[in-house]
Amino acid sequence: MTEKKYTQDHEWIEITDGVGKVGITDNAQEQLGDVVFFELPELNKSVNKGDQVGVVESVKAASELYSPVSGEILEINEELKNNPSMVNSDAENSAWFMKIKITDTNELEDLMNFEQYKKLIS
Repeated sequence: MTEKKYTQDHEWIEITDGVGKVGITDNAQEQLGDVVFFELPELNKSVNKGDQVGVVESVKAASELYSPVSGEILEINEELKNNPSMVNSDAENSAWFMKIKITDTNELEDLMNFEQYKKLIS
């Protein structure tokens, strides 16, 4: 079963079998404008929930990327390095920035479902 959760930092995490695919929300990319650069996290690095794992830069601003959960970074989306603007057209699907093996599933309880996230941004 796949479950999608959201953070107050405007990131999403889609959880499948203990692995989370993480990206920025559509709302975040709208606020940033045209994205021109992604600094992606280090592969195989262990991170804690809330650790800065990268940066996204747009023509308007730069914004830090945070890990929504603790775990080990299994994969990064290399395509974002070559084509960072893909986040502007597909933020919540193909434009994920990392996959993480979740070490503490209890941390997911602190995250929002879609309805809660919609209230946050409205």
